[in-house]
Amino acid sequence: MTTPARRASSLPRRVAVTALATALATAPALSGGAGAAARAAAPAAPAVLVSDPSSLVNPFIGTTGDGHDFPGADVPYGMLQWSPDTSSRPKGGGYDYGDSAITGFSLTHISGPGCDAAGDVPVLPTVGAVDSSPGSDSTSFSHSGEDASPGYYGVTLGNGVRTELTTTARAGLGRFTFPATTQANLILKVAAGQTPTGATSVSVLSGTELAGSVTSDGFCEATNPFTLYFAISFDRAFTASGAYGSTASGPAGEYVTFDTTANRTVLARVGISYTSIAEARANRDAEIPVTAGFAAVQASARAAWTAQLGRIRIAGGTADQQTVFYTALYHASLHPNVFSDADGSYLGFDNRVHTVPAGRAHYANYSGWDIYRSQAQLTALIDPGVASDMAQSMVDDYEQGGTLPKWAMDNGETYIMVGDPGAIVLADYYAFGARDFDTAAALSAMVRQATTPNDDRPGVGYLDTFGYLPTDSVYGCCHEYATVSTQLEYDSADFAVSAFAGALGDSAEQTRLRNRAQDWRNIFNPSSGYIQPRHSNGRWMDGFLAAPISGGTNTNDFAEGDSLIYTGMIPFNLAGLAAAEGGNTAMAGYLDHVLSGYSGLLSLAGFQANMGNEPSFELPWEYDYIAQPYKTQRDVRQIQDQLWTDSPGALAGNDDLGEMSSWYVWSALGMYPETPGTADLALGSALFAQAVVNPGAANQITINAPSAADGSPYVQGLTYNGAAWNNAYLPENVVAAGATLTYSLGSSANTSWATASTSAPPSYDGTATSFAKEPVGPVRSGIAGKCVDDAGSGTSNGTHIQLYTCNGAGAQNWTVVPDNTLQVFNKCMDVVGGATAPGTKVQLYTCNGTMAQQWTANSAGQLVNTGSGLCLYASTTNDTDQLQIYTCTPGAADETWTLP
Repeated sequence: MTTPARRASSLPRRVAVTALATALATAPALSGGAGAAARAAAPAAPAVLVSDPSSLVNPFIGTTGDGHDFPGADVPYGMLQWSPDTSSRPKGGGYDYGDSAITGFSLTHISGPGCDAAGDVPVLPTVGAVDSSPGSDSTSFSHSGEDASPGYYGVTLGNGVRTELTTTARAGLGRFTFPATTQANLILKVAAGQTPTGATSVSVLSGTELAGSVTSDGFCEATNPFTLYFAISFDRAFTASGAYGSTASGPAGEYVTFDTTANRTVLARVGISYTSIAEARANRDAEIPVTAGFAAVQASARAAWTAQLGRIRIAGGTADQQTVFYTALYHASLHPNVFSDADGSYLGFDNRVHTVPAGRAHYANYSGWDIYRSQAQLTALIDPGVASDMAQSMVDDYEQGGTLPKWAMDNGETYIMVGDPGAIVLADYYAFGARDFDTAAALSAMVRQATTPNDDRPGVGYLDTFGYLPTDSVYGCCHEYATVSTQLEYDSADFAVSAFAGALGDSAEQTRLRNRAQDWRNIFNPSSGYIQPRHSNGRWMDGFLAAPISGGTNTNDFAEGDSLIYTGMIPFNLAGLAAAEGGNTAMAGYLDHVLSGYSGLLSLAGFQANMGNEPSFELPWEYDYIAQPYKTQRDVRQIQDQLWTDSPGALAGNDDLGEMSSWYVWSALGMYPETPGTADLALGSALFAQAVVNPGAANQITINAPSAADGSPYVQGLTYNGAAWNNAYLPENVVAAGATLTYSLGSSANTSWATASTSAPPSYDGTATSFAKEPVGPVRSGIAGKCVDDAGSGTSNGTHIQLYTCNGAGAQNWTVVPDNTLQVFNKCMDVVGGATAPGTKVQLYTCNGTMAQQWTANSAGQLVNTGSGLCLYASTTNDTDQLQIYTCTPGAADETWTLP
């Protein structure tokens, strides 16, 4: 696929562009640039650091297929991201390079998610009469008339209108050049966002200004509402305005009409806010004064990106590799977004307006399950001030809403995905240099979430009861699916909190949570060598050994993956996992198998690693831990080559708010933050002849690899600050102190470099929670010689549970499980139909976590059913009498039972 041309320029940055007036006066002019095809024809000159990284960004990468990125105008971490939406309106990004019609240019976007989000207030320029009862209005476009670069987007539409967009953090400037006509229209399609479900409003404030709001809700299956306010003013009066359709919740939008027969260009200044229309107007006027020209605002946005991308300077590699690298860094710098207004006000998780201290900003949109793996660490490493504000924002969200952000959208939590990623993100920010936040409050929040059942960790109590999350408790536990994945996420979160606690001097929590993080051992089946689902009575899932990596049978136990992929997700104790597998050779066999191919599609489970999705991201780096780092070097380079290219369809999976892009940035530097909550860096090999991270800073990291080439990924030797380095990792102090690394690379594997037992990156072991050993034996009746019995030793749902002479048979061998179930033959004692009426019969049924299967022994020796409040009862003393529930009568022999 041909990569579209994009405009190039060179400029001087920052998220909040409040000192715009200075930038406007000094900004240089923009110049045109060549497309990717011309650049790819020859390799970049070696050992010359890139001087203008913004000119190498291709915003169209990831805009078709599964990437879901968008090409529009933005600044780093900006609130307003003004970008085109095409006819298919793909999830989050709103734009698909394969489409040929634009439905509008909306003010908000989310880069690369797997669900619909944002796309609020599309603005569509049209010519001619406006249909006041519109359908899905759109206009054609061609890529030949389209340009994009950091801070700028432009396109010539099929109706003859040239649309150009640029932004600051909370405001944007649109330049619309119409044909000469008396009917040049701008339609604000207020109700046309990706998830609008609430009220809409539009008001004409004057002959040159409109303002309004739209309430949307949800992300994926979530329903939390949030309201975006906007204010848009024009550089001239419109000649007409009117309602554009209607919905049950208010107007679908508003249109304004201009006479462009003499002056064809209309400038639109827009500001947004999540607190009020007044703040939207104030944001606009603070960041883009009325006197601001388009070129100057664009120059300021470009300057912000030049500074942001210049935090990592590279030299060498091919032109395509440089473009892929800087585009990945660009995409990794879009989220979380500024959420506070220019005066510091923001809407909190308690739906009240708060104010951040001067010089700080509040941030929103945390794709926690994704970004804790490498994007959070990258942000903290290159932009610790911004990351500190992001960390403080998370602590504030906890104080106002009761939980740390999990998958937080604007000022609400969606609870999408599994685990407790907010705790890991906070620990990652701290480990990689973001220290300017309330760390004591953060640790308190993290420990509480790790130890008290809450909406982020609803299944946390099971860890201390069972030592694992049982698969048959899934409907009363951790999420609507994925207990195995959830537990592994909890284990990683426990370790991250442990590391954070240790850094703050809390050795008690450090030890406690580091030990509990080892509970992965309780779901590792040594008979198969896989992490597997386990029932509450300790039994491994039926049939699993026959097909341990069949995604079809295990969809309730794994989140976007399977046992093959998730078995490697013990990033803090890979030495322990290797030992459990039977040693390094066995672990290598596992990795060879899972990494024998790389999915190029976002399949949720399969027979190889899916490097388009997060659960596989750590796998290629794990050879470092088993004395085979040359395989990490090989596989990482192969993945780079196969799954990242300079083209719109380059991303093999959702970019997920920059997580996939951040993986590429780390891998090109030749390192990866494998261990959550620490600054440990596993090593691969450098892609570029030189890379300088944080140039000029006290913690500058310089990576020299003069012989770097695509076909030479293998480390022959490495020096660390001038001394020979034979370890497959970098120590934690590199992040704080900086370092100079010099690689010797070649095309043949050096199988002896960094292979000593002391050369592996650190692993952190501990003592796992003891696997719960539940009492097993007969449940004896107060009626002499009688026991609770499974009729005929049946295993079918509906089999009678009866009274029978005690005989020691397996049908009377009941397991008392900590989730208050009584189990025999791996099924539960159950009240028929979940009824609550006295006399309802009791049966054997598949364990499902309902209250009909919960039984609690009281002080009178009765078994009380939780769902009904009635007691287990034998209506006669005869063998085969089917048991039932009945009004509790203390002291009655037919209601008295002795558990094993």
